[in-house]
Amino acid sequence: MMMKVWKWYQSCLSQHPLKTQVISSGVLWGVGDIAAQYITHSTTRNRLQLSHDKDEDFKVNWKRVAITSTFGFAFVGPVGHFWYENLDKFIKLKLLLPPNSARFVAAKVAMDGLIFGPLDLLVFFTYMGFSTGKNAEQVKQDLKRDFIPALILEGGVWPIVQVANFRYVPVRYQLLYVNIFCLLDSAFLSWVEQQKDAAWKQWLTSFTSFKDR
Repeated sequence: MMMKVWKWYQSCLSQHPLKTQVISSGVLWGVGDIAAQYITHSTTRNRLQLSHDKDEDFKVNWKRVAITSTFGFAFVGPVGHFWYENLDKFIKLKLLLPPNSARFVAAKVAMDGLIFGPLDLLVFFTYMGFSTGKNAEQVKQDLKRDFIPALILEGGVWPIVQVANFRYVPVRYQLLYVNIFCLLDSAFLSWVEQQKDAAWKQWLTSFTSFKDR
């Protein structure tokens, strides 16, 4: 069964690469948001020691799922598709680094982490704010609250993920590899956004502010 799905995906990817990445990104980000909602619900229940009443059962916020999934369809899919495709070409043709060499992989990881990573976070939190009806000032405050903590936490994970991706995964499947991890990433970012003014966010933000002084 899994082999049939894999072959079907390969066929879609070769015939319609952009469309395939857009659809898969939207689906994965939607699933990731459901996971984030469930994690948030479970941790809140455990922290507050809520009873297992019927009213407290987990219910999916489908509006939020649709909003998050749209981010996958409209941004992650198309932008990610062209980013990873052209990043490989740029480093090969412009920087003239040998493919799969240590410098080649390091350059891709660095550019991905310094350019695409922060851009992805900035667009995500801005989009989520406006799509839920917040005004510009509220979105700005949310960015101050969420951007740095998310960037720090993701900065410790994504470079490791991308080293393996850029070193061992063929370019043809690098987008699929990223999309699989985007399932976890979308759950993480949705969870971060839903944490509001959590104490750990305030600590990270104050810590980075202290270092800048």
